[in-house]
Amino acid sequence: MNDVQHVEAARALAERLLVTPGDDGTRLAQAFRRVTARWPDATEQAWLVDALAAQRAHFATRPEAATAVLANGESKPAHEISPVEFAAWTLVANLLLNLDETITNH
Repeated sequence: MNDVQHVEAARALAERLLVTPGDDGTRLAQAFRRVTARWPDATEQAWLVDALAAQRAHFATRPEAATAVLANGESKPAHEISPVEFAAWTLVANLLLNLDETITNH
């Protein structure tokens, strides 16, 4: 899988999470479970919360970077989602898809 496809896959996962009812903690736990086949422990969950907060802060001050992240790939998002929020979740999903545990288990 090339880099564009990987980011596009992360964007698809992010979109699926963002249209699922629930709060950030629930969505983050579900994302972790989807890619690792297990629930995150407390340390991992805190790490995910921190990662999402960092990405939100980054894209909040760089909306053009959020738009660039979302432009990767050929598929188009099916839902209207704030670009800043969508990009933040996309990078968290990308992070999860790049975990050693994810790569070696699938």
